[in-house]
Amino acid sequence: MNSTSSILTQEFSISQKITQNIIQLFDEGATIPFIARYRKENTGGMSDMILRSFYDRWQYLTELEKRRNSILLLLENEPNVSSAIIQKIRHASAKTELEDLYAPFKKVRKTKADEAREQGLQPLAALIWSGQRSDSLSAIQAWCKQHTPAVSAESALEGVAEILYDTIASDSEVLKKGRSELLKDGILTSRVLRGKKEQGEKFRDYFDYHERVNKVPAHRLLALFRGKKESILKLNISLSGESVFPNALLFPHFNQWLDINAAPSQRITPVQRRYLDLAWENKLLPKLETDVLAQLKDRAEEGAIQVFADNLQDLLMAAPAGAHRVLGVDPGFRNGVKLAVIDEQGNVLDYGVIYPHGPQNRVKEAQDKLLALIRQHSIHWVAIGNGTASRETESLVNALIKDENLTCRSAVVSEAGASVYSASPIAINEFPDLDVTIRGAVSIARRFQDPLAELVKIDPQAIGVGQYQHDVKASQLSKSLTNVVEDCVNRVGVDINLASVPLLSYVSGLTQRLAQSIVEYRQQKGRIESRAELLKIKGIGDKCFEQCAGFLRIRDGKEALDQSGVHPESYLLVRQMAAQLSLTVNQLVGNAAALQTLSQPGQQNDFTYADILVELAKPGRDPRPEFRYATFDQHVQTLEDVHEGMNLEGVVTNVAAFGAFVDLGVHQDGLIHISQLANRFVKDPRELVRVGQVVTVTVLEVDVQRKRIALKANGL
Repeated sequence: MNSTSSILTQEFSISQKITQNIIQLFDEGATIPFIARYRKENTGGMSDMILRSFYDRWQYLTELEKRRNSILLLLENEPNVSSAIIQKIRHASAKTELEDLYAPFKKVRKTKADEAREQGLQPLAALIWSGQRSDSLSAIQAWCKQHTPAVSAESALEGVAEILYDTIASDSEVLKKGRSELLKDGILTSRVLRGKKEQGEKFRDYFDYHERVNKVPAHRLLALFRGKKESILKLNISLSGESVFPNALLFPHFNQWLDINAAPSQRITPVQRRYLDLAWENKLLPKLETDVLAQLKDRAEEGAIQVFADNLQDLLMAAPAGAHRVLGVDPGFRNGVKLAVIDEQGNVLDYGVIYPHGPQNRVKEAQDKLLALIRQHSIHWVAIGNGTASRETESLVNALIKDENLTCRSAVVSEAGASVYSASPIAINEFPDLDVTIRGAVSIARRFQDPLAELVKIDPQAIGVGQYQHDVKASQLSKSLTNVVEDCVNRVGVDINLASVPLLSYVSGLTQRLAQSIVEYRQQKGRIESRAELLKIKGIGDKCFEQCAGFLRIRDGKEALDQSGVHPESYLLVRQMAAQLSLTVNQLVGNAAALQTLSQPGQQNDFTYADILVELAKPGRDPRPEFRYATFDQHVQTLEDVHEGMNLEGVVTNVAAFGAFVDLGVHQDGLIHISQLANRFVKDPRELVRVGQVVTVTVLEVDVQRKRIALKANGL
């Protein structure tokens, strides 16, 4: 039995020392962003992504060890447990294997095999299996007359069969190998249930479907499982070309299943083959099929969750437009177009509602209101939500900008999740006096300024950048998406004097309560002038300060380094670096020539030293890309306006294993199939496209009835 530390060392190809360092940091309560950024010497420079994999594996192995010890304790007084089983339990490397070994001793209810054993039929089963007695009714009747006179020959034969089926199907080695065989050579079959064709029309591709288990992609598996859940499809797994007990599952110890004192042999008698085939059909295959389908579902869910997480990361790390005066516009028809003006810091300056579209059609009044707001507040950008009436509103705004020769510009912004935010407790707390619809316009304007700062206020699952999110385990999805938000927030850093409670709560080491305490401190005391001042806030002690300080930025504060990603624990080192060049810290920050002289060869392998040099060169740098926005074709307003051969600009809204979805401004995303992303083989669409990316595409096909647009990417 390898120790948890040894297993992790081997699996992650790192030294035992690094493994111990990481586990110690986790045990001490260090967060993954903190370890990845400020403890690189301890981890060998391990990234946050690998650290999360390490943490999950460590947790799994820890839980495995706890379960192992629990099972061993439960079996201490079990008389029928052999030393061989105990040894297998001690060396089991997976939870499934552990539970297979324990299953025969964990009886929830009495089985037919248990009843047969209680009737004393176990010896008869052993004799029949070994060939020492025939399983004919006359032979069984003779044996029963001598040993179990109360049991009829027919009942005894049935009992023997149940004992043999149960023994074979409970063997942990057979179960382990059986799962492996089905995963490797199994065929997944889907059939439509009787009378469900019309109801399940959307699953028609799977009404008569089969594919090798190891070839089915995650998105297809999830579609199949959704069809099964909705009682449209029936799923089965079988072995290719083999409908009986596979020889691959036989082991030299198969005679030992019934404690038969016979030499190990691979020769199978006709009687044994008959019982093996029946055990496979009646017991083993149904159990393995259930287990493998569960494994496939888990695998598919992991893939779907990863796609969701990747897309969310791209969305959160999208380029911010920056500190501009923005007019947020939440379009609509009957209920009007909601407006909200925010300043460079995101504070609401003005708001209102206009009705330029049907049924009111108060166009002149709407134009006058827009023009007044733009001029009164010196608006730089008009951010328009991409929902209902988006293109009509965009046309209205662009015409106004052109006719009045205004200097502001317009951009269409994804409004996914804005309605969820506007009715949330966070929004109500922020704007208790604003109507719920106006809050949506504020959110649109703010996410244009800084997507990350605004989107953290919305449940990640409501942002809509994943597929099959309602078909995966909610707890696992939530955990994965929370990790993504945490990583993004800490990668970018947070301005402590501007950040909201939701944004601060994702900072390493901070909780919702501590984030609230920081905001309350700001409200009572005013601006926070230094990182050291954090220690004055209730609840923030030395350990919390260690974990969070490096990710909190203070612009124009008392300490020049507080605006950078340099951790306070390294301030002394920076002062020594500055003194080495007879400079002050302020003179060293941003001084490329001076910093270049500090890149000593003997210090280049020091992770902390190298990171400090990078931070000092561009203090508080934003790792997000440069801002760019899509320009939709003004002649293409609806799906009917899209035609084959058109070249259009759009924004990637979702990336899946089979391709990328693109918003063209017609309220129906087009699909660039993975085969149309480039003139070469593409294994993963994310090699070329990310959520939020502006792309140019050619329309290949339009199906108005099915609302589908097929696209080809240009120049990726």
